[in-house]
Amino acid sequence: MNTEILGVVAQVALMVILAYPLGRYIAKVYKGEKTWSDFMAPIERVIYKVCGIDPKEEMNWKQFLKALLILNAFWFVWGMVLLVSQGWLPLNPDGNGPQTPDQAFNTCISFMVNCNLQHYSGESGLTYFTQLFVIMLFQFITAATGMAAMAGIMKALAAKTTKTIGNFWYFLIRSCTRVLLPICLVIGFILIIEGTPMGFDGKMEVTTIEGQTQYVSQGPTAAIVPIKQLGTNGGGYFGVNSSHPLENPTYLTNMIECWAILILPMAMVFAFGFYLKRKKLAYSIFGVMLFAYLAGVWINVSQETGGNPRIDAMGIAQDNGAMEGKEVRLGSAATALWCVTTTVTSNGSVNGMHDSTMPLSGMIEMLNMQINTWFGGVGVGWMNYFTFIIIAVFISGLMVGRTPEFLGKKIEAREMKIATIVALLHPFVILVGTSLAAYLYVHAPSFVENEGGWLNNPGFHGLSEMLYEFTSCAANNGSGFEGLGDNTWFWNYSCGIVLILSRYLPIVGQIAIAGLLANKKYVPESAGTLKTDTITFGVMTFAVIFIVAALSFFPVQALSTIAEHFSL
Repeated sequence: MNTEILGVVAQVALMVILAYPLGRYIAKVYKGEKTWSDFMAPIERVIYKVCGIDPKEEMNWKQFLKALLILNAFWFVWGMVLLVSQGWLPLNPDGNGPQTPDQAFNTCISFMVNCNLQHYSGESGLTYFTQLFVIMLFQFITAATGMAAMAGIMKALAAKTTKTIGNFWYFLIRSCTRVLLPICLVIGFILIIEGTPMGFDGKMEVTTIEGQTQYVSQGPTAAIVPIKQLGTNGGGYFGVNSSHPLENPTYLTNMIECWAILILPMAMVFAFGFYLKRKKLAYSIFGVMLFAYLAGVWINVSQETGGNPRIDAMGIAQDNGAMEGKEVRLGSAATALWCVTTTVTSNGSVNGMHDSTMPLSGMIEMLNMQINTWFGGVGVGWMNYFTFIIIAVFISGLMVGRTPEFLGKKIEAREMKIATIVALLHPFVILVGTSLAAYLYVHAPSFVENEGGWLNNPGFHGLSEMLYEFTSCAANNGSGFEGLGDNTWFWNYSCGIVLILSRYLPIVGQIAIAGLLANKKYVPESAGTLKTDTITFGVMTFAVIFIVAALSFFPVQALSTIAEHFSL
């Protein structure tokens, strides 16, 4: 067990140490400064020319958003067409059929918003063609979209007064060519060396220990796994995601993949500091996020390594911790770390079944997504934190009698209204969705029964399963309590709607705030300026996040995970 704990410490240390230089590099990339990746410039110029893009053309925040939304709408149509027709497309040696319209809608929306809500089993629900030209393609595009949005906000905040926030296409392409692609290639080579398959052959025929014949899927796994982790998408090539021995074969690959999940969200915080030349502010934000992350890691690791008290009562030894739903080759501590890492981001990949974790571990997993600001997805995690900075600045200014301003720009009613709507949208869609599902389960049993019954575990845990599903959708995470039968008409469409609202409304609001602030007259710092790069303000921001985001969910957590904990 001590060795497992040491592995957890090593992985966290690896993330934190490497995030700083990577953040500095990302800031240089977005500023257009000289970097080692300048050899990609000719490829970028070809892309610009083919697509008719002028990378030097500046956009205001409305033009920036228009480009972002049009791009996503185009790829949604692309994905829908391919998914409903995949049975007749090439690269389908296993003969997998097309998806139904409701399932294709859910799948397409899920990966379009950088989520990995998979109401299908990866190896049987998709073909090699759609794995590559829908799933992997979207994992690059949507991750780069979030990064580009953050880059636009950084450019807006860095300028004293400006009407433009950069070029969306410039930031998008640079995110792909100079950040995502190089790191993915390195991770991919490591995975291949460790045993992850990379090819286009059909299923392998293997003989099990019992002497039975089993067919095991393979395919271009090593090409897809790196970007799913690095881009905080998390979509599993196989149905059981990174608990599959071909997707995550060894403890080394587990460490590399877990590192990949969080390295860019961490680095983007430092990139903000380097871009704006406000490293102290970045340290403050990073400190708050890291504290929350480590608190979650401590709770989950202690819960999972401590075992299940009901099994203890049966006189069964649990020297390796609570091993239900976990892989023996990885252990309970590594899975506990992964559970927290994947839920503080919008990643959603799993190396064990979250449905089988201890109740308080499940509470932390959901709470991470319900707060949705502790590192979060690439780019969008920091943007969610930015929303709460605006609220915290306004509240702090009122409390101490100072002008509410951030980076030399006054925070006024318009910015506060947008920030409040964005902050309250998240708990609204989660709680409304869960309430609707619970109501239908109780008052429309025939409808639920026709859809397969939904819940394998009624009671406290059943409520947790429904709450987790909508929480995961709203956070664009995609992991789930898999006791929920979710491949139904209701869950496909309701989750799809939540995914759209929770992805695009916050991005629109956050870019709008940045654009409005950029247009304002710059006010130099004075004795009346509220300092935002102090420990005090960091604590204030944490308090605002906890009160607004976390406490909104206390009643439903009390009826689900907390009640289940006390029932053990």
